[in-house]
Amino acid sequence: MSALQIVAIVISLAVTLTGIALLARVVGHFVATFRLGQPAMRTDQPAARSVTLVREFLGHTRMSRLPVVATAHWFTMISFGVLFFTLITAFGQLFSPPFALPIIGHWAPYEWLTELFAWTGLLGILLLITVRQRQHPRRSPGADGRRSRFYGSGFWQAYYVELTILGVTLCILVLRGLEYALEKAIGDGVSTVHYPSSAWLGDLFSGASTSALENAIIVVATIKLVISFAWMITISLQPTMGVAWHRFLAFPNIWFKRHPDGRTSLAALQPISVGGKPLDFDKVDELDEDAPLGVGKIEDFTWKGLLDFTTCTECGRCQSQCPAWNTEKPLSPKMLVMALRDHAHAKAPWLLTDEDGRDGLSEATRAAASPELSLVGATGYAAEGSPFAAYNPHGPDAVIDQDVLWSCTTCGACVEQCPVDIEHVDAIVDMRRYQVLIESAFPSELGGLFKNLEKNGNPWGMAPRMRLDWAKGLPFDVKIVGQDVESLEEVDYLFWVGCAGALEDRAKKTTRAVAELLDTAGVSFAVLGDGESCTGDSARRAGNEFLFQMLAQQNVETLNEAKATKIVVTCAHCFNTLKNEYPQVGGTYEVVHHTQLLNRLVREKKIVPVARPADASTGGAASTAEQVTYHDPCYLGRHNNVYAPPRELLGALPGVTLTEMPRSGQTSFCCGAGGARMWMEEKLGTRINMNRTEEALATGADRIAVGCPFCKVMISDGLTSKQADGSAREEVEVVDVAQMLLAAVRRG
Repeated sequence: MSALQIVAIVISLAVTLTGIALLARVVGHFVATFRLGQPAMRTDQPAARSVTLVREFLGHTRMSRLPVVATAHWFTMISFGVLFFTLITAFGQLFSPPFALPIIGHWAPYEWLTELFAWTGLLGILLLITVRQRQHPRRSPGADGRRSRFYGSGFWQAYYVELTILGVTLCILVLRGLEYALEKAIGDGVSTVHYPSSAWLGDLFSGASTSALENAIIVVATIKLVISFAWMITISLQPTMGVAWHRFLAFPNIWFKRHPDGRTSLAALQPISVGGKPLDFDKVDELDEDAPLGVGKIEDFTWKGLLDFTTCTECGRCQSQCPAWNTEKPLSPKMLVMALRDHAHAKAPWLLTDEDGRDGLSEATRAAASPELSLVGATGYAAEGSPFAAYNPHGPDAVIDQDVLWSCTTCGACVEQCPVDIEHVDAIVDMRRYQVLIESAFPSELGGLFKNLEKNGNPWGMAPRMRLDWAKGLPFDVKIVGQDVESLEEVDYLFWVGCAGALEDRAKKTTRAVAELLDTAGVSFAVLGDGESCTGDSARRAGNEFLFQMLAQQNVETLNEAKATKIVVTCAHCFNTLKNEYPQVGGTYEVVHHTQLLNRLVREKKIVPVARPADASTGGAASTAEQVTYHDPCYLGRHNNVYAPPRELLGALPGVTLTEMPRSGQTSFCCGAGGARMWMEEKLGTRINMNRTEEALATGADRIAVGCPFCKVMISDGLTSKQADGSAREEVEVVDVAQMLLAAVRRG
């Protein structure tokens, strides 16, 4: 054995053993840290979870929104597993340069696969490096680089991971060339069939002696091993290095996602849990004084939440879609998760150490565990001019700034975009719950909302008797449960009008349109009148779970007494709450959005829209097509995947041309009303509804169609503002899809 071999073996074994030892230690740290979280049941339907994992892993279904990046990442990811065997080969080559794996080492399909993924891994990582550079914050529009999805991400970590992959793939290809040249020099009758894409590399070494080629193989194999295990050492010393750890943690994070069938973790919010079980509000007085309601400390998150935070790869897809971040507010879902991740791993040693052992802990750990450090509070980011309240393990006063927490609209864009299934919205609402229920620390505007909901059952505080005012003047009688019908079994649908649909003037037009269309189609329906109360959507997303439970239980009792089975709603928030959240409190119903029902009635020819009459000014020709753009309500689209019915309905209207906004469908931009933001002032950044209104106007549309009263209010306000300053045409209007359909039906 040569001196070179001895040195190579010693170096390689040293870094290998160090890497394995540190890896074992950090895996233990991860397990212990995650176990600090609260229990969560995520092991049901293991077969379905496994299928979902394989589908998302091999199909890259969560990354398909960026197809070029997804393709490059797929080859890079697969190469990590396939090329693992070359690591074993490299160890053998230290002892014997001609070494090949038994059985498969000279099996042509294995060699082809190795070379294929070495090249595609190399090209993939070069493309990903290029993307990161082209989208670097320094190249992003604006002085501060906020438009880059990589703003706030760790860059040296990303560069290190990318250069590691680059170095390993280059070493593999060079080794393949050297192996070809060595076999050729030895005279083993090597065939290019075994080296389909690396034989030309071997030809570059032609003329070198056998010993020189063997030494070169030893050196390159050593470099490959050192690069690989130095990477292992580095990430083992950096448990918060998400850009590296996601390649391991993404697998359990996907497997343990909320829905075994792979649905995005949106729609229904999870109820408050204590000890891993949903809180029974009838027994709330029996709770221990220390039982957390929501999340007030990092260890109050579930173990799945702690796994979520650690899995974040800092890709910034959530950030690029966030309406708060894109309107200069301090909330970045990516940096929120990063802050919680850093805090969790900084505080974990304190939580895992007994009183006697805490004296030797680091200053950073002590700061993270300090009772003066709140999870949510005032961080002073505004005074420092920082665009985000980044976590600082030494304080000053809080991990997450209160402005960050309350900027969220719960639109779900972050969750929908995340390639590793992080559940941002659940984490945000859980922190809000603690702030409302325990700390009584919430925006002042919410105080009025809570009082109005508790006293009058609607956000405006209007008298319940006014809930039927919308029906005055209709050319038919609207049936009321308890007056005109004893049970909802006597009609086809309960028409859930909603607070906005009953009390807000703009939304009343939608309510009247839907009622008239249902009557025209011969669909019988009834309403609850003053027996209807707010579903509690805004209360729940503002963190007031007690108020939500009160409203929900009251409504469920009313609905069950009326024997409700099928419900049609016009509000996307009511739709989501009735359909997805009321089953949590004993109310399971078939709930449809009005655009779904109306679309079906049009397809069945029970409602027939008619074209506009010919325009005399054009010699009897058809009038000019009406340009319409459609805004997807977040709680109809992203949360419930209802995208097609409203568009099909618009497509069925004669003379209407639909022009999509750049951000539509899954990437639609929020109107700014969700997450109880409808009732709060936007004091930071620019207004979300103005941003969306400007995008709608840029399409040149004559009408902005919506499918939710919240969206209608927000975009109408934005349009009024734009028309007042002369930047929008006066004839442009915001209408519900049902209003457009009714106008077309009336023409007949």
